[in-house]
Amino acid sequence: MKQRLSFRPAEGEDAVLVDMWVEPGGGVPPHVHPSMEERFEVISGELSFLAGRKWQTAGAGETVVVPAGTRHAYRNSGAEPAHGVCHASPAQSLEEFLTDAAAMARDGKITRHGLPKSPAALVQVLRMALRHRRMVVMRPL
Repeated sequence: MKQRLSFRPAEGEDAVLVDMWVEPGGGVPPHVHPSMEERFEVISGELSFLAGRKWQTAGAGETVVVPAGTRHAYRNSGAEPAHGVCHASPAQSLEEFLTDAAAMARDGKITRHGLPKSPAALVQVLRMALRHRRMVVMRPL
């Protein structure tokens, strides 16, 4: 995953702002938020975004919008760290989900593609998926 995240509420709406610092090679695997729109603004560096079946690269000052229900992912394919802000609406349980996933990655329980490395990690991923089933659906690469 190779990224650092910080969260803050969006003022006056049911949304969360996620600052993302993504290292080269970092990102997230393809997934779907059935009822959440994400708007990604690149602050510095470059990030590549998958929306549906198409990848596009965005640089500083550019924004990519992923409508609810769209399979998507992002990654830093460049040589420098990238900084972006994701505006996710409605907020749902996104912060809790990403915090749980980051903890599993730090503990070495999942691969960089979000796949569990052991039967115990599989059980943990399945429990996490069940808790957040209304917010996110994981999709195969």
